[in-house]
Amino acid sequence: MYDPKSPHAADFIDDAEILATLDYAAANKNNRPLIDGIITKAENCKGLSHREAMVLLDCELPEENERILALARKIKQKFYGNRIVMFAPLYLSNYCVNGCVYCPYHQKNKHIARKKLSQDDIRREVIALQDMGHKRLALETGEHPTISPIEYVLESIKTIYSIKHKNGAIRRVNVNIAATTVENYRKLKAAGIGTYILFQETYNRKAYEELHPTGPKHDYNWHTEAMDRAMDGGVDDVGCGVLYGLNMYRYDFVGQLMHAEHLEAAKGVGPHTISVPRIRPADDIDTDTFSNAISDDIFEKLVAVLRIAVPYTGIIISTRESVEARRRVLAVGVSQISGASRTSVGGYTEPERDDSSAQFDVNDTRTLDEVMNWLLSLGYIPSFCTACSREGRTGDRFMQLVKSGQIANCCHPNALMTLKEYLVDYASEDTRNKGEQVIKAELEKIPNEKIRGIAAERIEEIAHGKRDFRF
Repeated sequence: MYDPKSPHAADFIDDAEILATLDYAAANKNNRPLIDGIITKAENCKGLSHREAMVLLDCELPEENERILALARKIKQKFYGNRIVMFAPLYLSNYCVNGCVYCPYHQKNKHIARKKLSQDDIRREVIALQDMGHKRLALETGEHPTISPIEYVLESIKTIYSIKHKNGAIRRVNVNIAATTVENYRKLKAAGIGTYILFQETYNRKAYEELHPTGPKHDYNWHTEAMDRAMDGGVDDVGCGVLYGLNMYRYDFVGQLMHAEHLEAAKGVGPHTISVPRIRPADDIDTDTFSNAISDDIFEKLVAVLRIAVPYTGIIISTRESVEARRRVLAVGVSQISGASRTSVGGYTEPERDDSSAQFDVNDTRTLDEVMNWLLSLGYIPSFCTACSREGRTGDRFMQLVKSGQIANCCHPNALMTLKEYLVDYASEDTRNKGEQVIKAELEKIPNEKIRGIAAERIEEIAHGKRDFRF
């Protein structure tokens, strides 16, 4: 029996409830009165249940599907405006003891070059990232208890925060490492992490165990209940995700929403972010062996319905996706993207070796400045803002501000100030010109005269060498 408050994965990810939801949605995919009622409810911007969301995802009525996409755009604008948060992954090590059949890091892979960054290596990688303009990183590492233990991760976080090169600084380190203990999550929290991220890969228990035949990750319950332990350890912000293409997307879509419902019910706050990666080719991995890939059209609608179902949650997309796919999902829900990513260990300072230790092939290979220029051309504000985590606006406090609409009073000026920093320190001439026009136009849109004035003053001070202002 589905119980979102239960601490046990078997209860809050209930297979029978997921299958019943899929049957219900399939039976009602052309039920116009029901679909109309769900869309009308969603217009209140308070979210939907997993069953209601699945009905919208399965909907086959063209007019209603247009309404769904339009509503997703409206909700995205209401809560996140035209701001797009930028980040980059940083791979520390690709040694791994797991046997995941879709990941080239799996233990039996003898082709991939294995590497672990020393602290000096990390300094070089971070300086390279700072010199692009990045302020926010997502740490990645394979699961290996002796080669990359928690102590190594903690030391690496300390190193990253200590590095100041020219005007560069990494202000937020999010961490995507294997499921661990409450004690270790407390250590990560004390180290000053932003969000703890862990992808479920698939919520189907049988498929999960087949995809993870060996290693600690084989334990479905331990992995699925990791977010509960992280929040018990004091981590306010957690990020969920599945790898679309491993299993039937409809099943995982429902499971992802049930996980969000569980965190809301059991911990008082849902996921800070939801990621929506799709499987990509990689060393020793042939994506043709995975038959559940989803088209760009389905992908766009999936993101749109996620935005409607969990309107307050950030949605992340990486450079796994093509430029065109990224453009489409930015409009209907995505609020964070990576740029100029390297998915190998040491890939920022040794790009010629990028393929030798990469976790997956990058699809969008543009430089950060090219991505920034593109976003500005599309009417977005690329943001390097990290103020909320550093000002204590995390967990339920952050969500309350988002739900009340007050978060824009912080996020909008912070986005403009961090964009100004980028333009002064790193941008090409064309990007700088576009960005200055955007800043001028967006300042005028800030409704609060006092906030608008302060933001304008700080932006002018940034132009004269000052850095790291924040609301």
